[in-house]
Amino acid sequence: MRPRERRDSGRQDLFRARLDQIIDLNHALAKLARAIDWRFLEAKFGAVYTDKPGRPPLPTRLMAGLAILKHTFNLSDEVVCDRWVENPYYQYFCGEEFFRHTLPLDRSSITRWRNRMGVASSLTPRCSRRTSPSRPTPSF
Repeated sequence: MRPRERRDSGRQDLFRARLDQIIDLNHALAKLARAIDWRFLEAKFGAVYTDKPGRPPLPTRLMAGLAILKHTFNLSDEVVCDRWVENPYYQYFCGEEFFRHTLPLDRSSITRWRNRMGVASSLTPRCSRRTSPSRPTPSF
């Protein structure tokens, strides 16, 4: 089952302000959020999902956005989740329309998503080690 992607509904809420109305749209994360082709990422990452029964997957923009923030700012999963809850720019970057006071996922979902996408193996410390061109790459 592919993730149900969020789309900007443009709706108003009497008791909540839209994030795009309360943040500075010239902030670097707001600009980056508009520059990324989220539909392309949804198509590429959505292809790894199967139509098996179970809990529906989380939106790709949320999960990919958290992964981008995590690696951009060199944060742990726990810290990126904590900052997401308190930072409206992080929430806007990840596709939220309204500010949320709770995280819409379990923190372990980030690790499971990263493993599903095959990103975990390419981001391990052993892959980021520099090796000399004259020395062969060590095998583990």
